[in-house]
Amino acid sequence: MKNAIRNSLNNSITLKMRLLEEHILTDIEDIVRLCVTALSNGNSIYWCGNGGSAADAQHLAAELSGRFYYDRPPLPSDALHCNSSYMTAVANDYGYELVYSRLIKGLGKEGDVLIGLSTSGESDNIINAFKEAKKLGILTIGLTGKNKSKFNTLTDITINVPSSDTPRIQECHMIIGHIICELIENQLYPKT
Repeated sequence: MKNAIRNSLNNSITLKMRLLEEHILTDIEDIVRLCVTALSNGNSIYWCGNGGSAADAQHLAAELSGRFYYDRPPLPSDALHCNSSYMTAVANDYGYELVYSRLIKGLGKEGDVLIGLSTSGESDNIINAFKEAKKLGILTIGLTGKNKSKFNTLTDITINVPSSDTPRIQECHMIIGHIICELIENQLYPKT
């Protein structure tokens, strides 16, 4: 069993080291710039995902709307799946593939940012949300796995984690998300 544990940890560490590739670092910098600009202009950051990625989206939204490293004013950031009555009503009445796009159409405004997390990059509900966001002038960011997907054609920035292993991709999404939140917090509210 220790070999299996060691193997999982080594695979995780090896993948995380690949996040140091220059193009990924540049993409993270660009995402932070877009988010800081949006928040500085009074806009919001929305997050979405499915399953474990929904939990990650909610976690990251809370890092901004609550606090991350230190006390500071809250930032307008929310995960789109948190209203269970809305989610179940729209999924039932219109279809699960429209749950995020209808909410973006109702809440989103030009200059907002929508960040979608999907290990496959093929989640119809997120893809439809990106399409709706584009119509409204909302910036779109995708965090996904190694394969080029629909995300790559619908987002302003897509980070493709170089793996097809779902748990390892999700771990990397959280590291990337935490770095984004840390840098946003630091730039908007520098610790004195």
